[in-house]
Amino acid sequence: MLHIRVIAPPRLTDQISDLCGASVAVTNLVVLPGAAREPAGDLIQFDMAREAADAMLQRLRELGVDESGSIAVETVDVSISVGATVAEQAAPGYDDDAVLWDELDARTAADARLSWAFLAFLALATQIAAIGALLDQPILIVGAMVLGPEFGAVAAICFGLIRVDTQRIALAVRTLVIGFLVAIAITTACATISRWLGWVSPADLSHRPNTDFIVHPDKWSFIVAVLAGIAGILSITASKSSALVGVFISVTTVPAAGNIAVAIPLAHWGEVKASAVQLGVNLAGMLVAGTATLAVQRFLSLRYGIQLPVPARTAAQRNPHRSAAPDRPAGCANRKRRRKRR
Repeated sequence: MLHIRVIAPPRLTDQISDLCGASVAVTNLVVLPGAAREPAGDLIQFDMAREAADAMLQRLRELGVDESGSIAVETVDVSISVGATVAEQAAPGYDDDAVLWDELDARTAADARLSWAFLAFLALATQIAAIGALLDQPILIVGAMVLGPEFGAVAAICFGLIRVDTQRIALAVRTLVIGFLVAIAITTACATISRWLGWVSPADLSHRPNTDFIVHPDKWSFIVAVLAGIAGILSITASKSSALVGVFISVTTVPAAGNIAVAIPLAHWGEVKASAVQLGVNLAGMLVAGTATLAVQRFLSLRYGIQLPVPARTAAQRNPHRSAAPDRPAGCANRKRRRKRR
């Protein structure tokens, strides 16, 4: 269940209220005329089943609420209400299968940006992976996989490809490239100091049966990356963070970066090349699978998603400088036709 808060000009209030009334997935509708001060307007709040929320947000955009007012969406953790239960049961489909595209848009936009937190997490994960490679410790490798934040940028690229958003793609690619370069550079510097101190030697990378998979990219590396990419996108769109942890553990991006960083000062150039290939194969697999998954979800959403009545634009909307009585919204007419049939 989602809570949607709308601030809209008074001329749109009746249409929004009728849209809510026309949807069986809406409950707890509250209208407070003139309650909003910035931006000025009426405050409309309601709870809605997640399955139908994307269609509602689309209709609100068509009314121009995003330009003349504001729309906020929050997740309701607990709703003790018979009406809410009825609304969720009446909405077709399941909330786990529903894709809230505006939510995904906001999340991938944030993940596409290069931040100090992203650099810190990726650098720390790469150093842990490098130590795991040196000590031949799979547990450290798994820990580094979980800590790595790179899938958010991968998902942002996938979303940008679906929406043909070149700016988002460029930002996410920049985040990945700079992030991995900085993480590898920091880890390489630490490994170089460790070699000067005599803590590590080239022999440490010569025999490590437990982590040798890092430097052996093959068809299975790509297949696992594809499966992880599909699971990652599904976990994001369904808001299943526990599944996303499994994605982090499946791909060998951070371990490959860590192995590159530690192999450079130890002069294992063959491993540097193999690890770079492993990193590229995993990123490519996730990008291909993630983009394809979003494309399928978008097709299914457009083809079989819930459709709400199209709101009629008033004369005031077509010409804001002129006032006119609002047109009768489609939702109201639909309700009257249903009453007549009864």
